[in-house]
Amino acid sequence: MTEPIQTCPIWGTRYEAEGSYDPEKKIYDVKESKRAFAGYMITEAMLDIFVKPMRDSGKARLTTWLIDQWCRGNYKPQITFRVYEELRSKRPLPVHARADRLLRYISWGTRSQSLGKFGHLQGIWDEILAWSESTEQLDVRYLLDYLEKKGWLERDPFGPEFGRNVNWRVSVEGHTRVDELQREEDALDSSQAFVAMWFHESTKEACEKGIEPAIGDAGYKPLRIDRKEHINKIDDEIIAEIRRSRFLVADFTQGKDGARGGVYYEAGFAHGLGIPVIFTCRKDKVCALHFDTNHYNHIVWTTPEELRESLKNRILAVIGEGPEQHRG
Repeated sequence: MTEPIQTCPIWGTRYEAEGSYDPEKKIYDVKESKRAFAGYMITEAMLDIFVKPMRDSGKARLTTWLIDQWCRGNYKPQITFRVYEELRSKRPLPVHARADRLLRYISWGTRSQSLGKFGHLQGIWDEILAWSESTEQLDVRYLLDYLEKKGWLERDPFGPEFGRNVNWRVSVEGHTRVDELQREEDALDSSQAFVAMWFHESTKEACEKGIEPAIGDAGYKPLRIDRKEHINKIDDEIIAEIRRSRFLVADFTQGKDGARGGVYYEAGFAHGLGIPVIFTCRKDKVCALHFDTNHYNHIVWTTPEELRESLKNRILAVIGEGPEQHRG
């Protein structure tokens, strides 16, 4: 029989979560947590060994991952060791991205108010910490000041000047910014996955029996630029398709001629846009990886079948289930 819980297992915040604990299976099933924002599942061992010892900054990145999964319709993802490993190598969100997320949530969280009405954030403070990848009130104040200076938030001149009870409203310019962010988010809902690799007879099986089916298994559509019909310059077409993609798979297997500069360029370009990159490399070529990328967590493979399974699991853990998963 399961036991009800009211404390968020990740953050330890009391009386703000709803869920249950199964003592037989030793797993927490969290339907909702204000501090983590979304629901999730996590085993007792995973929680005690890996999550509880995390610094608050690590828990904040985990919370960002949960929110991203929620935004993609995965309302109760399981936090596994693979997710933990990926988050360990992931950098914190840039300050401007945290501010953008905060603005979006304030706009969304106060949507029931009349347009132009000021309101305080007291009732949604935990959610604001979650959405802005913040660990303390000072972080949020700094981000709110930034949004005010940008002209995206307006402070009530007749209300309190400091603290959680300050009254705010999203300005017209702020709503415009939210619309821009939504368009960018819609692009991230793309089912396309860009494949960057050395297109050669020696890597044909890796692509056709490993990378492409793995992407399909996870619910996405692989795009190989060498198979796309177009009349544009190839460089322009590559850049355009990377921009349209949800993520990029970069295989750094190389031949006797050395590193494939195009793969490094395409992976770097995607990184610069904030598009997730999944790194792979055949085992016998790992020693040839360039120092700029060898510190990333590569999927090291020996057979196309092994690559397919590992890549599918990595996509599901890091990106989440794709929109093609249940179609047709």
